[in-house]
Amino acid sequence: MGAGLFGMVPEPVFIAATIALATTAMGTVAMRLISRPDHIKALQSHQIVVIADRSLAYLRRGLDAETAQEVCRLALAESEAAAVAITDTETVLGFAGIGEDHHEVGGPILTKATREALETNEHRILGTKDEIGCPRRDCLLRAAIVVPLEVREKPVGTLKFYYTTARLLNETQIAMVSGLARLLSTQLELSELEHQTELACRMELKALQAQINPHFLFNTINTIAMMIRTDPGGARDLLREFAAFYRRMLEDNEGLVPLEREVEYALTYLRFEQARFGDRLRVVSDLDPEVLATHVPAFILQPIVENCVQHGVREEGPLTVSITAGRVDGDVRVAIADDGVGISEEDLPRVLEVGFGTGLGIALGNVHDRLKGHFGPGSGLSVESEGGEGTVVTVTIASSPEKVDR
Repeated sequence: MGAGLFGMVPEPVFIAATIALATTAMGTVAMRLISRPDHIKALQSHQIVVIADRSLAYLRRGLDAETAQEVCRLALAESEAAAVAITDTETVLGFAGIGEDHHEVGGPILTKATREALETNEHRILGTKDEIGCPRRDCLLRAAIVVPLEVREKPVGTLKFYYTTARLLNETQIAMVSGLARLLSTQLELSELEHQTELACRMELKALQAQINPHFLFNTINTIAMMIRTDPGGARDLLREFAAFYRRMLEDNEGLVPLEREVEYALTYLRFEQARFGDRLRVVSDLDPEVLATHVPAFILQPIVENCVQHGVREEGPLTVSITAGRVDGDVRVAIADDGVGISEEDLPRVLEVGFGTGLGIALGNVHDRLKGHFGPGSGLSVESEGGEGTVVTVTIASSPEKVDR
């Protein structure tokens, strides 16, 4: 019979209670063992998401020494690794953790397994110091996981997690490093796609600049030549403006510029056309100063006013072109209107298609796409026209990306 506290408990009851307590304890331990894999998976997923999320801001710039080093530091802080490294196909781009004093960034890849991972596009598990290949005898790194980083299914580098003991080379760590490498690879692919899109936009802008109607160039030069005889001072001023106009057109205008600058550029173009057409071309403007500081993509208004003149002029009678800028329902809107020949009912639905029409007709679709690309849904061009009555092209810069096209 039990003694002390259990002295008054019959022996069969004592034995049964002991068995029950033991069974309960074993059940608790078993439940912990059963639930632990889920806990580990949750922790692992959290680590991957945190590292990937924080590294996004860096990898959007691509894979280089600066971005790689920052990602290595992030991964080291959020993982059980003793050190983290990132390479491209030839060089160590980043290294953080134990051994940072002698694992030099910028040096060539020394580990044979890293080259094998790049050649085969498969991960490698290193369980000894010799496999790591560090020439320093006192290096504490004894194990590593090497996983390729891919862009379009081709290895562009590796992600390496180092440990001080091979005991940490378990399935959980391998899965975590592999999962993180996949997310980082996805970020690199998105970075490359974004870069290619940016290059395409630059090429579109260059193409748009090159589309300045050559007839406009020749006509303006001829106008200035004729003015030299009748108005030398006016010809001299116009020539200066023309030189400044073309200089700006040839500038590197890939960023955003104030709307005021774009309006002035469009009005300058119209002044050249007024010098050519005389009283047959009238220009009016109504500009709200509050919106002129709004930043817009460069070279968006001049192609529109050029369309007004090139396609709106009547055989007889004057053409009036008006530019109005203001805010409507929170959006910035610039309306370029003319009272010219208008656009046919058949062509109107297609005028914003890139490639539709000839000459500057192509430019409207380009401008529309650039505005939507910069400012999102709700931004872009809208065109209203009636044959024989004129055309209104409205530039809209939506105040909120959630707005839909109107």
